Amino acid sequence: MKIAFYRKMAVVALLYLAEGLPFGFVYVTLPVYLRTQGVNLVKIGLLSLAGLAWSLKPLWAPLVDRYGRKYFWMVGALLALALSVTLLSLVPPAGKPYLLLVFLCTFSSATLDIAVDGYTIELLDEEELGPGNGVRVSAYRVAMIGSGGGLVALAHFLRFQPAFLALTVTFLALAGLILLLPDTHLPSSSTKTQDLYEQYLLPLKDLLQRPYAPLLLLFVLTFKIGDATMGSMIYPFWVDRGFSKLEIGLISGTLGSLATIAGSLVGGGLVRALGLFRALWMLGLTQSLSNLGYAYAALPSSARWTVYAASLVESFTGGLGTAAFLAFLMRLCRRDLSASQYALLATLFSLSFNLSRALGGLGAEAWGYAGFFFFTFWISLPPLLLIPIVFRALPEIPSASASPTGG
Repeated sequence: MKIAFYRKMAVVALLYLAEGLPFGFVYVTLPVYLRTQGVNLVKIGLLSLAGLAWSLKPLWAPLVDRYGRKYFWMVGALLALALSVTLLSLVPPAGKPYLLLVFLCTFSSATLDIAVDGYTIELLDEEELGPGNGVRVSAYRVAMIGSGGGLVALAHFLRFQPAFLALTVTFLALAGLILLLPDTHLPSSSTKTQDLYEQYLLPLKDLLQRPYAPLLLLFVLTFKIGDATMGSMIYPFWVDRGFSKLEIGLISGTLGSLATIAGSLVGGGLVRALGLFRALWMLGLTQSLSNLGYAYAALPSSARWTVYAASLVESFTGGLGTAAFLAFLMRLCRRDLSASQYALLATLFSLSFNLSRALGGLGAEAWGYAGFFFFTFWISLPPLLLIPIVFRALPEIPSASASPTGG
């Protein structure tokens, strides 16, 4: 069944709305809820360990490729999310049972991520990767805002249990839509090996056998390193410059999020118009240059409005770069190994993203904000030089006449 372009974009928006909801719930709403219930900070911090499920997706991603169609996994994960959110609002927030419920929530979310990412790679043609990733990033961020700050705001008026129930109903509605919509039921082209061990080995082996594999992995690790390293110190910078909580929330938080969504949509369109190679290089360079705006805004002589401008420009260009980079990651995956390879690449990227953010404080402390932001511009440039090389590692696209194997 051939799906028209705009229908594909609608499917991508639906799937990534579903994927973004658990993240905002776990990292924003749940800590607020637990603190209002009197849970101490140590226990709230320990509950965050359940988020490791998002980093361990390669451990069961090959099973999603191997068994059943991906929409079965999506529906099952959404039903498990609905169950876990319901129980999290009913069970007393203390002890191991509660931790197990949080883990069920994050494990189900990670499984949903695997199935949705794999299905999207199989759904989109190469020229649709740019717009698809623009829609994807935007839908994910909207969902994350809604299930985070939006759900907390709803709880202010209705209390937390009704707010949790609203999220449960949303998960059930999404599961119903995915179950009923034929556009989410396309047969998978997944490779299924005779040996389960080989099923785990094949995705990694294929990546490592690509031309210039070490440089490819280095590129995935470092493409967003300047953005990530600077990002860890942006909110402390706003605080130290004397901005109010209202200014931080409105400009850097709300308007910044809207700028990122706009950048993602524009970036997706530019990937389609320019082609992936030129878009990745040009949007990546634009993303790097925006760091200089923060470096200038951090100078003692800079006016207050320069910080506002730097924030909005950085958010917009971050969306541009992310749309192009995610399109590249999807294009890098073989369609018959989509879930497994994307989980590996996303985990690799996530690892470098978190490590670079963790080191940001050392740089800001040593060089001051202006020097640190200037440094993040320079470290963002070397990955751009790798783009002509890493494009040689892209897999060939199967011919249109090749029929999917189903499963």
